[in-house]
Order: sequence, then C-alpha cells, then structure tokens
Amino acid sequence: MKDRTNDIIISGHNLDLTEALKKMVVEKVSKLFEHENHIIRIRIELSKGQQNHGKEFSAKGLIEIKGKDLVATVASGDLYKSIDLLENKLDRMIRRRSRLRVLKRKQPHEVEIPASIPKAESA
Repeated sequence: MKDRTNDIIISGHNLDLTEALKKMVVEKVSKLFEHENHIIRIRIELSKGQQNHGKEFSAKGLIEIKGKDLVATVASGDLYKSIDLLENKLDRMIRRRSRLRVLKRKQPHEVEIPASIPKAESA
C-alpha cells in the first residue's frame, strides 16, 4: 500500500502545531485510508477557543471522498482527547457509509416501466 501522508492536511487555529502533534495526527488519521480506497484527501483543523461552552479544544475533520464529503467536529478539554474522538467519529462514519453502500447494492428494487413493451416477432 502506498504512503498517503501527503494526502493529509493539518491546520491550526489559535494554536501552534508542534512536530509531535502533527506526527500524532498523521498516525491516527492514516488508519482511515485502510478502510476506504476512494478517499481523496483528509483535512484536519485543530483549534483552541472558548466558543464551545467550556470545552477549550476542538478538532474538525473533512474527508474528501467520491460522493458526498464526510465532516465531523468534536470538542473537549484536552487536545489529544479531541484528536482521538475525531478519529473514532470519522472511522464510524466511513464504516457506516461502506455498510450502507453494500446494503443498497444487495437489495435491488423493481423497475416499473409505464408503457407496454411489444414482443419481438421471430422471422
């Protein structure tokens, strides 16, 4: 399997991104590429602020994938906990998407044709 670390974009808002923090995010998020082959890119935004009712750190993830993009946001008092929660939430979203796609494929539905189809005559 090829190295997909270039497909992960990490940004910080009101927060300095250290190398250890970047390495941890890449390590956590790289696991998501194993579950789905159609992922194009993953964007992670880490932020610090008081807008979340006492939960100081938040992490937002956007998975660009074939079809509808997946977006998740989590907040907690610890930045590392926020990253763990975000990774779990994105993983659940990918698994749910995959499960629903397989379920939809296995349950075919009838197609109603409004007009009658004439029968072919043999010569």
